[in-house]
Amino acid sequence: MAQSLLPLVLDVGVPLASYYILSDGFGLSEVAALGWSSVVPALRTLWALARRTGVNGLALLILIVNVVGLAMSTMTGDPRLMLAKDSGVSSVVGIAVIVSVFMGKPLMTAGLKPFVTKGIAARSAAWDRLAAGSAPFRRAERRFSLIWGTVLLIECVARVIGAYTIPVHTMVWLGSVLMVAAILLAMVVAGGSCAEPMEKMVRAEAEAEAEAEAERDAGDRAGAAVAGGTAPVPAVTGS
Repeated sequence: MAQSLLPLVLDVGVPLASYYILSDGFGLSEVAALGWSSVVPALRTLWALARRTGVNGLALLILIVNVVGLAMSTMTGDPRLMLAKDSGVSSVVGIAVIVSVFMGKPLMTAGLKPFVTKGIAARSAAWDRLAAGSAPFRRAERRFSLIWGTVLLIECVARVIGAYTIPVHTMVWLGSVLMVAAILLAMVVAGGSCAEPMEKMVRAEAEAEAEAEAERDAGDRAGAAVAGGTAPVPAVTGS
């Protein structure tokens, strides 16, 4: 749980607290406070990329969107643009997730599969069999990513509207609230309608395979016993 919540704390809690400390405590301008409060999420993304053996395209894209948006808003000196650029991350991720669904490679599967299989080899094998041969399973897998992508796009629109209609000092914390609310909504809706049914299908498939394997083993042992001449001979009774 702590490991799952750490990115949320770093990307939401730390920048939010930093903004108010820098603006209210140190008297920095809104642009400067917003700029410096974006440093921690950017450093975290860089660190995540550096730790990987390969390049994570999505993480790199998010970093580029952040850097470009921050550079543009700093040059223009518009704090509302700095707030709006955060929604660019949501839109990039949302669009990428939706496109991946129609390409047949749902992007959210990378996080969904470990959650469903719980790291159990039998369940991972069951997932692969279902993904290859079960239409309902594949529909649920695609729907999971589609829900996440749609919610992120809606959150993006809401934050852009808020960035240009609500006072900056208010929108700083409200934008974080909208993001957390969107994540929780996607977790509840996608989890209940997709992840939980998929987990049940994977569990049932793993149990069925285990039973079939046990029956095969029993048949093999019986066949070996007959071949070795150790099968019991029925007793013959005379009259």
